[in-house]
Amino acid sequence: MRRALSFLTVFGRAAEPNERTLSWFPLVGIAVGGVVGATWWVAGRVWPAAVAAVLAVAVDAAVTGCLHLDGLADAADGLLPAVGRARRLEIMADPRVGAFGAVALVLVLSLRTTALAVTVARPLVVVGLWCGSRTMMAVVARTLPYAHADGGTASAFVGQGHSAAARYGVAAYGMGLAFAFAALGAGGRGLVVMGTEVVAMAAVLWFAVRRLGGYSGDVLGAMAVVGETVGLLALAAK
Repeated sequence: MRRALSFLTVFGRAAEPNERTLSWFPLVGIAVGGVVGATWWVAGRVWPAAVAAVLAVAVDAAVTGCLHLDGLADAADGLLPAVGRARRLEIMADPRVGAFGAVALVLVLSLRTTALAVTVARPLVVVGLWCGSRTMMAVVARTLPYAHADGGTASAFVGQGHSAAARYGVAAYGMGLAFAFAALGAGGRGLVVMGTEVVAMAAVLWFAVRRLGGYSGDVLGAMAVVGETVGLLALAAK
């Protein structure tokens, strides 16, 4: 758990991921979603909905150390331009944010904030979406090829799909998705919200695999942010 917290958030002492780290991703998603959802609900009792939404988005960025937002920006810069695979990986490794990344960040942060602002605060929905996104991240890292040949943020997870811990991971992922669905509400709206999150994450992954031949740490982050955002938009739909 500590290694997963250290990898996905600003909490936990510095620790290198190991074969068990991915299995804890769903629980970390629950924890982060709980903090963000609680902030959204409590702030809404003190300030207008727009302020509460901004605070919730800011807390999410602070708790995760902007890790997933950075992944979104890097993935947009690397995947969207018309360049070769090697150049895409070079761009994604560059810490500077380009035009594609900047636009992606502005759009996503605006959509997340607006969706929260126009929705009645439901902390468990945030918990469900955040748990679902981390669970999908772990599933992808277990099952798909890694795009980088010489390291990268998620290189510690390469080859873990057949590790001794993988069988425990399968159970953890199943429970994570089940919890996410239960938190979203075992009804038509909950199914739609979770379905849109999964489809959005799958679309990002499909695009990345076509352009890179696999996933990367930036792709995992982009998947999570896009999936959560689309899920929030589905929740806010009339």
